[in-house]
Amino acid sequence: MKIQPGIIRYAPSAAVVAALLFAWEAVVRLGHIPPFILPAPSLVLTTLLSDRTTLFASLVVTLETTFTALLIAVVGGLLLAILFSQWKWLERALLPVAVTLQVTPIIAIAPLLLVYLAPQSAVLVCAFLVAFFPILANAALGLASADRNLVDLFALYGASRWQSLLWLRLPAALPFILGGVRIGGGLALIGAIAGELAAGASGRETGLAFRIIEAGYRLDIPRMFAALALISFAGIAIFVILSAVSYFLLRRWHESALDEGN
Repeated sequence: MKIQPGIIRYAPSAAVVAALLFAWEAVVRLGHIPPFILPAPSLVLTTLLSDRTTLFASLVVTLETTFTALLIAVVGGLLLAILFSQWKWLERALLPVAVTLQVTPIIAIAPLLLVYLAPQSAVLVCAFLVAFFPILANAALGLASADRNLVDLFALYGASRWQSLLWLRLPAALPFILGGVRIGGGLALIGAIAGELAAGASGRETGLAFRIIEAGYRLDIPRMFAALALISFAGIAIFVILSAVSYFLLRRWHESALDEGN
């Protein structure tokens, strides 16, 4: 049986993760550390399986918020980047606002959003705000990075501004846009968790962050670790899915995807 190159590439990472989990298990067992201080990975897995109905239902809610916010961020960020590329005065007027929202900690904005919005809407806005700026910034950079010689060639042949955008700038910006989406996917999950933490009990006992708070109140540390593990797995899955989409769209023509295929 032929071993795929991708499997060999990620084998060291898998080995490191397995070694860390084994060391964690050994430290807990040999040190007789009680579960309410540090649960062993085996106990976390057991808790994840025993509480799977509750935890996976909460995971679905968190992922729905994450992907909804990501979709809105992609559409809004791309449209605004296109407007920026067409009218520079609009970029100079609105970009400082976007930067201000990006550099303000979302955990500080979330309580204010809860004053004006319903808990679920506030969580969605938190996730959107975190994911929006990387997509906007990468898309704007990509649209401005088209080959100047090709831009001049399009102008020489009388192409309109929108024709140049559709047939030149957008294809050239696609790798940048996809890179921003990959970053935004993970950040949307972080924003959703931060919003759920701020919402607390008013979040209708739905998302994974509430399960973490609930487990903390009850000192159910294994369940807390199980919820954290689900969040980590969800973040990895989002990155893998978005990376696969990026590879599928770029594999036939862009150097980054061609390198991945080797």
